[in-house]
Amino acid sequence: MAAAVALWAAMALAEAPSSSLRPEARVGVTAAASAKAPVRVTVPQVQPAPAQTRAQAQTRAQSQAPAQAQTQAQAQTQAQVTRAQSLRLLPGDAIPRPKPRPRFITRRAARMEARAARAAAAAAQAAAEAAAANAEAAASADARPAPTEAPTTTSAAAAPRPAERPRGLGALFRRAAQPAPPVRGSVCGVREIRGAEISPIRGPGACGVAEPVRVTEVSGVLLSTPATIDCTTARALNTWMSGVATPAVGRTGGGLHGVQVAAHYACRTRNNQRGARLSEHAKGRAIDISAFILKSGERITVLHGWRSRNTGGMMRAMHKGACGPFGTVLGPNANRFHQDHFHFDTARYRSGPYCR
Repeated sequence: MAAAVALWAAMALAEAPSSSLRPEARVGVTAAASAKAPVRVTVPQVQPAPAQTRAQAQTRAQSQAPAQAQTQAQAQTQAQVTRAQSLRLLPGDAIPRPKPRPRFITRRAARMEARAARAAAAAAQAAAEAAAANAEAAASADARPAPTEAPTTTSAAAAPRPAERPRGLGALFRRAAQPAPPVRGSVCGVREIRGAEISPIRGPGACGVAEPVRVTEVSGVLLSTPATIDCTTARALNTWMSGVATPAVGRTGGGLHGVQVAAHYACRTRNNQRGARLSEHAKGRAIDISAFILKSGERITVLHGWRSRNTGGMMRAMHKGACGPFGTVLGPNANRFHQDHFHFDTARYRSGPYCR
């Protein structure tokens, strides 16, 4: 009975797959089978390949070797091309070309070439004309009779000279270059300064004027008293009168007619103070003006006009404009000695004009 059960279990184990049995059943059946009947295990044996099969494999490998070498070479070539593209070092058409020139550069080059061609043509034409002129001159020289004696002058000296100027032409040019003669009654070489030259003034002491003039009018503005000054001061007064005083007055009262002269040449010290330095008045380099007379007859004094609402701006413009033509300009704001007049003189200082 036990032998029949063991045989049945072995047959069932052989027919059913091992995965369909539960682990415990497989263990029991295996144990029962191993206990009653031995199990044979068959190990497959590897037969050695015949010589013909090995020869076929070698032939197949030799036939595939060129294809493998070609594939490897293609891969290396592709890698080199990729690297060259990355470095932009490909030869021939693969080299990057520069951008084409802009059109305006091309047009400019064409214009320059055309200009150069025209210049060359003009130079060639000028050279041809010069050659023709030289040929004509040579032909005319050949037509003239030969001189009896050989000329002793050089070719440059033998060139034809222009005709001499008329005798009176040089004098005409010299007369034109000279300044126009001054108008009768003007002094210091300026037509706008009217007056007369007077004899030199000498002393006493350091006082005096080497070349004094007595001025009566400057730029159409009359002086209430003829002022004895030198020409440097007269020119400065004329510049100030025409460029500053007359425009400052403008059309007020019909315009500027005259000025009130408070002082001119006088041999005295500054501000008439005893022991002070010699004034510029003592050298004919100064003039004092105390009032301005309009064409309407109105008088604008420095004393009252300086602080007036109507004429204060005019007075300050004339005071400021005098700083430059004159070296020293003093007004009501300078000190108590100049409350009623403007003091102008032509003294020069290294630091520039002194204006107060």
